[in-house]
Amino acid sequence: MRSLFYVLSAFAVIGLAIWAYGQNHRTQEAKNTVRELRAEIRSLREALGVQQAEWAYLNRPERLRALADMNFARLGLLPLVGGQFGTIDEIGYPLPASRSEDAL
Repeated sequence: MRSLFYVLSAFAVIGLAIWAYGQNHRTQEAKNTVRELRAEIRSLREALGVQQAEWAYLNRPERLRALADMNFARLGLLPLVGGQFGTIDEIGYPLPASRSEDAL
């Protein structure tokens, strides 16, 4: 009886050791995946920062004004001024529908 208990205990210990090894292996794989993803996120954020800086550089008002002046004959772009915008009174709102139309 005692020997059966020792054998079963040994099998239980071996089984738990195999299970623990598998869990450790999966944990290490997950940590490596997380490390790779974080490195990719860092590089993408850096690339995004570079692109935002390039966008800001290309959209400088003085540069855009110079481009508009150079291409005025072809594009006909003019600077924005307040008189180009309408007032709220000029907006044509639709008339509310009558109740008889809603019933249909």
